[in-house]
Order: sequence, then structure tokens, then C-alpha cells
Amino acid sequence: MSASLPWSAASSSVAMAVFVGVYAALVGQRLAELRVAARNAHWAREQGAVEVGQSHYKWFVVLHVSWLTSGVIEATASGPAVAASGWLWLAAFGLAQPLRYVAITTLGRRWNTRVFVFPDRPPVASGIYRVLPHPNYLAVVIELLAVPLIFGAVWTATLATLANALLLGAVRLPVERRALQQMRHGVHPRSALPGDGDGTGAVG
Repeated sequence: MSASLPWSAASSSVAMAVFVGVYAALVGQRLAELRVAARNAHWAREQGAVEVGQSHYKWFVVLHVSWLTSGVIEATASGPAVAASGWLWLAAFGLAQPLRYVAITTLGRRWNTRVFVFPDRPPVASGIYRVLPHPNYLAVVIELLAVPLIFGAVWTATLATLANALLLGAVRLPVERRALQQMRHGVHPRSALPGDGDGTGAVG
């Protein structure tokens, strides 16, 4: 289901360079974020924060690993080649990165891939969070769609986007809202139903 431009030997080399560069950057980015998240998780627990969503966290890991693997397989099945609209999707991927790192910077040590509730602290509402409640989510949504479409991997883009929408809509966002509501009513967050948060550690 890919629509690719015709490639000469030289342009094929460019396509391969883009492919390797994008996926190497993604893998490096994810590994670095996991290291930061582990360090921040240790700090959060020392501050008395409570983790929620452990039982669903694994499904987001499965989603992202599957997305990376499927994208590589689908793209290399007939190339890789940059799709006709691939440069636009590459630009979209690039624009998602400042959004992601502005969110990480704004949250500081409260950022995490897991969800921690800080019972004695209000949710972060400064910086980008004044205008976007879930900037990290938005960056991920753009990535899941844009990266496979750079190389015409339509199936990967479609299925990953749908799976992410299902997990966000049915699991993460409802549990986040529930945890916040319980905090406002003085209920200890350990009684919140299991589920994931927005991957920004901004719940409480």
C-alpha cells in the first residue's frame, strides 16, 4: 500500500540514509528516555509519589516495540524508499520533537514514561501545559502516524494509530481523570483503579 517515488541508485542511497537515520534516532531516543524515566521514578518514590497504571504499562511497551518492528519490516519489504509524500511526513516528525522536549523540560524530574501521582502537589499547569493538557501525547500521536508514512508503511501507521487511540481513550485518559478526581476529594491515590497516565508524569 505504499506509493513511492522512482529511485535511481543515488536516490536509493538517500532513501536508505533517511531510513537508517530516522529509526536509529528513534531507538536512541526511546532508550535515553527510559534511562531518564528510571532515574525520575526513583526520585518520585523518594518524594512520596504513588505509581498508578502498572498493569497497563506493558501494553504501551508492546505497542511501541511492535510499531518500530512493523515499520521496519513493512518499509524494507519493497525498499526502503521515501514515499511520494514522505518528505512532508518527515517534516511532521521533526516538528513533533520540540513538542516532546518542551513537555519534558517543563515537567523536569516529574516527567516519566510511567505515571506517578504526587498527592501533595498540584498538577503542572505552567509553560506549554497552559495551552495543551497532553503535549507529550500529541507528539507521540504524530510520531506513530508520521514515521511509517515517510516510507509508505500505511498498514503500520494505521494499526499503530488505532491501537494508540484505543489505549488512550479506553485506559489512560479515564484513569488519569479518575486519579485527579480522587485526589481532589481527598482519596488516597492507591485506591485509584489501575491504568496508565499520559506518559508525562503530570498527574498530581
